[in-house]
Amino acid sequence: MRKWADRLKGFFEDRRGNVALIFGLSLPVMVLMTVGGVDIHRASTVRVNLQDALDASALAAARSPYTQPADIQRVGMNALRANLSNYPNVVLREDKTTFVLNEDQVVVARGSVDVKTLVANIFLPPYGQFMDDFLPVGANSEVNRSSKNLEVSLVLDLTGSMSGSRISDLKVAAKELVTMVVQDMQTPYYSKVALVPYSMGVNLGDMHSSATGSPTGYLGISNVEWQVGQPDYIDDITRSSTGEVTTTSGHGLSTGDYVWIDDVDGMYQINDKAYRVVRTGNRTFTLQYWNGNGWSTLRTRSSDGYSRYSRNGRVRKCLQWNCSVVISTSGNHGLSDGDTVYIDDVGGSYQINNSGYQVEVVNPAKYAIGVPGPTVGTFTRGGRSWCGQYGCEWRVFRNPYGSLKWFRSSDCVAERTGTNRYTDVTPSGSNRVQFNYSGTSSNSCPTSPIIPLSSDRAGLNAAIDNFTTDGSTAAQIGTAWGWYAVSPNFNSLWPNSAAGAYRDPDLLKAVVIMTDGEFNTPYCSGVIAQDAASGSGSLSDKIACEATNGDPFDQTIALCTAMKAQGVIVYTVGFQLDRNGRGAEVMNACASSGQAFLPASGADLSEAFKAIGRDITRLRISK
Repeated sequence: MRKWADRLKGFFEDRRGNVALIFGLSLPVMVLMTVGGVDIHRASTVRVNLQDALDASALAAARSPYTQPADIQRVGMNALRANLSNYPNVVLREDKTTFVLNEDQVVVARGSVDVKTLVANIFLPPYGQFMDDFLPVGANSEVNRSSKNLEVSLVLDLTGSMSGSRISDLKVAAKELVTMVVQDMQTPYYSKVALVPYSMGVNLGDMHSSATGSPTGYLGISNVEWQVGQPDYIDDITRSSTGEVTTTSGHGLSTGDYVWIDDVDGMYQINDKAYRVVRTGNRTFTLQYWNGNGWSTLRTRSSDGYSRYSRNGRVRKCLQWNCSVVISTSGNHGLSDGDTVYIDDVGGSYQINNSGYQVEVVNPAKYAIGVPGPTVGTFTRGGRSWCGQYGCEWRVFRNPYGSLKWFRSSDCVAERTGTNRYTDVTPSGSNRVQFNYSGTSSNSCPTSPIIPLSSDRAGLNAAIDNFTTDGSTAAQIGTAWGWYAVSPNFNSLWPNSAAGAYRDPDLLKAVVIMTDGEFNTPYCSGVIAQDAASGSGSLSDKIACEATNGDPFDQTIALCTAMKAQGVIVYTVGFQLDRNGRGAEVMNACASSGQAFLPASGADLSEAFKAIGRDITRLRISK
């Protein structure tokens, strides 16, 4: 009996094979739990999307003018269906989704969706069915009908570095934010967005002159001339230490007159130059030339490099000391020596068209442009003389190499200078913003203009779709106009898109500043400054002076500080920036507390804009 008892005890104490048995029983469960974890994760993601959609739909219902339960339910459901249309694997449970306006004027929304599972209808004895075909996901939202108006400005980088996939990602993200912020119902509270695309400047389109003032136009040209009377012809030129010219008849010249000599055979070295005359007789005179500091006697000896005169030649008396072209204008030109002009549309003397010049004033209605008269054809008609200083239609300036350049005023603007460079004082009088003179195709004014505050969601999205990229980065100008777009002080520029007053408890103002690069484009006198950083265009297209307002990074921070002081919430998005670079530093310094984003990919960019949209709308969501 004891023997059987010991065997039975040994049987119950034997543990060999238990691990395999337990593993065999557990493996199906472990596999199903692993795969089912994917479904649970998907359900968690859907819950976030449902919450966003439900928040937006509850806002739509709260902003609607309706009070009846059926109307509130209809508006909320229509908005929710639209907001969930981008999620094809989600089935809205309309029988479990409600929008109710309670007695406290709060819209209470409860939504439910079904998420199709990967692991479904599997029966595992002895555990039973593992998971249903669908997982239910729910969310709740409450919106106080005593909400706020919204004014949001999107400052968007359209520089050349944003080309390709970057601009595609930006368009998607920006349109998502517009869709989240701008609601169908604009009563009793409105929600508006302004678009401020920028590169080397901000395009104001038809509003340009309201911000900068009207540029100075042109004066008509009544004559182009350079010589007096008819030419005299040469009989001889001596080859001596003081070369003497003999004409075929009385020359009629006086000492101190200026002449141009050409067409001489033999002593060709004397040709195509301007000289000053020293009269020696009725038919004779000697010549002086300008040595850069004064007039020197012309020596025509062989040792001076002159050949022997053989025949021909003519002498023409000049209006100017250098025989340059003299322009006569239809009125007082108002120029001073050294000022610049741009000339076009001249008939006959076409060689001077479409160019800029530095002038020498002859009298209040005449100036010389330094172009040798004999190189220009005979004037036949008209023409336009444009001043070339800052504030004129054309800007004619010297670049750092000393060469003259000329650019026309564009629809873009540069910075505002002076004591109000970092304020939003109304742009009038001395407080106007600067003209922007741009002319190169590789760094010209962006084609997409600013769009003031608008509730036209379709129009805003269409404008975003039309964005193209080009040019350098003047983010300080984009930042300024992002602020101006929500500033009541700039309403004179867009009276039909006027911004509300600061500090209105029923109004939320926000500016979203997005960039992908270094701020490299400051200005001096309306032209990109010579100390602009790399990537801001060719040095030959810059003006020979330093940036008036200094470093663009510092300008941007100053503008952000000023607008935040007015109660504007600032969000910043630094797309694919070096987190240790100056750009990221500025993004963090500019943003309101906790509102800086540094997305590293297109997906991250979209999430950053969604997070901003959620934050803006959440400011009006009570629970």
